Amino acid sequence: MKWSSQLTAVVLSCTALFSLTRCSEYNKVLKSDDLEEKLAYATAALDSGNCFRALPLYDELMQLTRGTERAPDIHWNRALTHDCVNDFYLSRYYFQSFAKTFPNDPRVEEGLFRAALCSFYLSPESSLDQTDTRSAIDELQLFMDRYPSSALRDSSQRMVDNLRLKLETKAFENARLYHKTGNYKSATIAMEHAMEDFPGSPYQEELQFLIIDCHFQYAKQSTERRKLERFNDAIQAFHTFATRFPESSKMKDAQRIYDASVKAIAELETASSTNPANR
Repeated sequence: MKWSSQLTAVVLSCTALFSLTRCSEYNKVLKSDDLEEKLAYATAALDSGNCFRALPLYDELMQLTRGTERAPDIHWNRALTHDCVNDFYLSRYYFQSFAKTFPNDPRVEEGLFRAALCSFYLSPESSLDQTDTRSAIDELQLFMDRYPSSALRDSSQRMVDNLRLKLETKAFENARLYHKTGNYKSATIAMEHAMEDFPGSPYQEELQFLIIDCHFQYAKQSTERRKLERFNDAIQAFHTFATRFPESSKMKDAQRIYDASVKAIAELETASSTNPANR
């Protein structure tokens, strides 16, 4: 036990000494005026994944090599370093800047793809604001338009499909929230927009069914003067649903709403015919 404790102490001491030595070496490189020394250390740090150490060196090297033949490599590695530390905003910026600054460099295609990939990583979950998602779709689409034969096209298309599904989910959840909170007019508008914006969405059937219910519930809340029109809207929505999704598992529920709407209209017409004041 005593030997083990001593060995552990020795190992910890050596580790601390090694770390101290490395820190001292790093600080020396940071303060150095030797361009080659900075460049070698930054490259080694990036290659080994020690990217936080590489960052300040590449920041300085960008200034020191501006306008030289080394500038493209430094610019590229700076973008890679930000990507390595998951700073996707700056990584995207430097990859895009690389493509603009060195348009004839053979790495431009990869750089634009990596910039779009950063935007893909920045896209949040569907419940949050989707501004970055839309930006990512635009960038990936622009990349595919610019490089239609790229080996990265299939990967780009898969990411676009993934991002579009996120937008579809966002639109569906927003519309369903209006329905859940009883804001049926807004729900109907949101659902119709979602169906129009995403015609291939897997939520089409659910949205079309909810539109029936929205019209029905809205009609029940309406004044006597407007009920007839809105129950008829529910009936029309049912016919659209039945035509588009005749085998839907929600057909029984849709039929129930349809029957209730027909009954409500009959009662309204009976009341109107027997009471002149309602005409």
